[in-house]
Amino acid sequence: MTPGLTAVLPAADLDHSTTFYARLGFRVDADHGDYRLLSTALGATLHLRRDAGVDRLANPCGVYLYAADVEALGAAFVGETIEPGGAEAKPWGMTEFSLSDPDGALVRVGWPS
Repeated sequence: MTPGLTAVLPAADLDHSTTFYARLGFRVDADHGDYRLLSTALGATLHLRRDAGVDRLANPCGVYLYAADVEALGAAFVGETIEPGGAEAKPWGMTEFSLSDPDGALVRVGWPS
């Protein structure tokens, strides 16, 4: 294990959230019933905790996933992104797109342009 930081997000339905994050390249490393540990092949990590009371419309959580295949991922989420059109180059030097996870957390995916 190396030092790092991992986001812990609430999930009303762990299976639904796990399926969503699998589309972004995450796999389940450990399942502890009400708590799941996910990661990508390149080392991104995420924890999901069951929270039946999470308010999808007022969820203040957010994560940023750095993904070299941002354009392909953006194309896979067309129609689900916050800004229409998938990944696009931003003035701050990133190509990125944003979407909401099943529980309303902001998920921004990007890579340097």
